[in-house]
Amino acid sequence: MNFFRGVMGGQAAGPQPSGAETIQKLCDRVASSTLLEDRRDAVRALKSLSKKYRMEVGTQAMEHLINILQTDRSDSEILGYALDTLYNLICNDEEEEQDESEDAVTPIPASGKHKNVSMPEILEKEQDEAMQKQSDDLGAQFTEQFIQDPEHITLILSLLEEFDFHVRWPGVKLLTALLKNQGVQVQGIILVSPMGVSRLMDLLADSREVIRNDGLLLLQQLTKSNAAIQKIVAFESAFERLLDIITEEGSSDGGIVVEDCLLLLLNLLKNNSSNQNFFKEGSYIQRMKPWFEVGDDNSGWSAQKVTNLHLMLQLVRVMVSPVNSPGASASCQKSMYQCGLLQQLCTILMATGVPADILTETINTVSEVIRGSQVNQDYFASVNAPSNPPRPAIVVLLMSMVNERQPFVLRCAVLYCFQCFLYKNQKGQGEIVATLLPSTIDANSISAGQLLCGGLFSADSLSNWCASVALAHALQDNLTQKEQLLRVQLATSLGKPPVSLLQQCTNILSQGDKIARRVSNACV
Repeated sequence: MNFFRGVMGGQAAGPQPSGAETIQKLCDRVASSTLLEDRRDAVRALKSLSKKYRMEVGTQAMEHLINILQTDRSDSEILGYALDTLYNLICNDEEEEQDESEDAVTPIPASGKHKNVSMPEILEKEQDEAMQKQSDDLGAQFTEQFIQDPEHITLILSLLEEFDFHVRWPGVKLLTALLKNQGVQVQGIILVSPMGVSRLMDLLADSREVIRNDGLLLLQQLTKSNAAIQKIVAFESAFERLLDIITEEGSSDGGIVVEDCLLLLLNLLKNNSSNQNFFKEGSYIQRMKPWFEVGDDNSGWSAQKVTNLHLMLQLVRVMVSPVNSPGASASCQKSMYQCGLLQQLCTILMATGVPADILTETINTVSEVIRGSQVNQDYFASVNAPSNPPRPAIVVLLMSMVNERQPFVLRCAVLYCFQCFLYKNQKGQGEIVATLLPSTIDANSISAGQLLCGGLFSADSLSNWCASVALAHALQDNLTQKEQLLRVQLATSLGKPPVSLLQQCTNILSQGDKIARRVSNACV
């Protein structure tokens, strides 16, 4: 025992052995000792040395650690030490603490000048980057060594069946690190392992939150870019479990666990038509509606809530994306209208106090929920903003599109929404063009047509562009509306006779001095 006291920091007579020598002696003890207690103490010592002497421990001890996992299954303590040691060898820790001096390099002081960076700070940063690269290389090297025998992955999967916290938790972390370093290879091994995916899905039912939460991170890595595993995970009741966790954790008001659930759902659904259909047929779209129930007081949104809402909106868009098959998207659009999800999204559109980035993403989401769906487009046309007097949502959005003070991404989102509203919607095209015709113009209200004409001849080139593209979509594949637009007359200035819209566009094309304005009007 004097030997172990020396290793763990106690006083020992004579010169102290080097790190490599100590590790070699510990490995010999693990391999040769007949007493479980001695082996356990040796593995514990290896664990304590595995971060400082990562190369030496990995090179000399990995085989012995794997052997411990195979032969000492009855002792949870030694299994935990062995798994922790392997994790330290394989994991590339990217969360290193930064010095205050390093943090001070990036900001720009109030004077507007960059702070001078000293040579020692530069050298320190370069040294940190070199150490991180070396750490990454070691992680990749030891991962390759570990997975050379696929049975090692199968061994870790079998250990995850152990309920003991000191075995299950480090096993989850180790498998996650292996997936991060060699995702494709480890995925392939798990895929052909009997009940491999099922064992990992059991982690979501673990009553200990730390294991369940780390299980979410493991499943995120497992399902990346692997459609076969995504399907198995989905049919192992993943949707039901994840939606339950999201609800339990507070939905959009929840913390990082909600974010992890949403990221896993995105992995399972994005570009996977089979899972998308399973999600729709399982009536899980209806369970998304409560996510978007925002209150009257929308001030003080936390950064986590904004992140959660972004991911939730992305999930809706995944289900109705234009890249999906038309039939699949149409079916999801129908479900979103019937369960009230579209109506809830439109409520957010017209709410006050919603953060600008959430508002922009909501506009993009509504766009794809209504795109090409006549029922949804008709509903969107009927939505009014809660103003006095009430104004159609389309008019309110167009006011933002032609307002040069609004953020660029918001204006582009409104243009996309307008395009989706008119996509394969001849009824909507006719209603928009009608607001430009003399017989339908109401002098006491602002119409979509007035806003588009105002944007078409604005001094702001982006307004020109947005308005002209919007008008072009009002005419696309619609001969009747093209003929109607020829009737539109514009009053260019007081006391001068009106000119046709087509003539005014031609005048700009021939006389305009701004290329952007000339090109934008050519869109019409």
